[in-house]
Amino acid sequence: MTSPLLVRPHAPDDSGTVLEVTPASAGWKHVGFRVARLIDGQVHAGGDAARETCLVLVAGSADITAGGQSFEGIGGRATPFEDRAPGAVYVPAGVPYAVVARGDVELAVCTAPGRGDGQVRQIDPARMSREVRGSGTNTRHVRNILPQTEAADSLLVVEVITPGGHWSSYPPHKHDTATPGEETALEETYYHRLQPSQGFAIQRVYTDDRSLDETVSVADGDVVMVPRGYHPVGAPHGYDLYYLNVMAGPQRRWVFRNDPAHEWIVQPAPAPAPDKR
Repeated sequence: MTSPLLVRPHAPDDSGTVLEVTPASAGWKHVGFRVARLIDGQVHAGGDAARETCLVLVAGSADITAGGQSFEGIGGRATPFEDRAPGAVYVPAGVPYAVVARGDVELAVCTAPGRGDGQVRQIDPARMSREVRGSGTNTRHVRNILPQTEAADSLLVVEVITPGGHWSSYPPHKHDTATPGEETALEETYYHRLQPSQGFAIQRVYTDDRSLDETVSVADGDVVMVPRGYHPVGAPHGYDLYYLNVMAGPQRRWVFRNDPAHEWIVQPAPAPAPDKR
């Protein structure tokens, strides 16, 4: 039986959309996510009076217009696994936008509630900070597309590459309660891509009391919704995993709590006992 947290792609509709998560379909309040696969010259348009948008060119190049501004030929990487920042444009609530594909394009449309008082802007690739998290088989490579240090109302957007045989979002962590200084409440989507594409990954989503406990086999192009709970991801040997995360909640801060049962994994090793010989 398919997990209720798993959303699989379908054939493109007239707008190129192959997958969509809305607050109504997810049963939550904040995160919206859509993927469109466009061919050369195809237009994907949108905009919502009450929702801000971050347009991310996961792969390909496009011209984007929004709020009287034009951004030509942004993006350009061949695949999300290329070591290169994506093209991205921030669009405040209430501003319509249009994306015109230059060749084949994989477009992610990330949305969340917005006030509409921000400015349309192309997100400078140089401001998408990069970091390596973890060590050994817990190593993964992070690019912060729209972190909390950059202007937006609700959205947090980040992409991660996890090498084959490695774990990510690990130790298992969660961000589903508003506990000042300890944890923020954020809904989240994981958009997964695999290289080679016939591979799979494993994602588990579970709560402390196990009232939610789903283990999902993820194929290339799938989305996993994380309404609450811990949500680690494993990439099998031989298959690199890319995922694009969209998070949003009442407070635009990412403060998480590790599963106490697995917190030891990231604790410093105890100092060796002194040699008393």
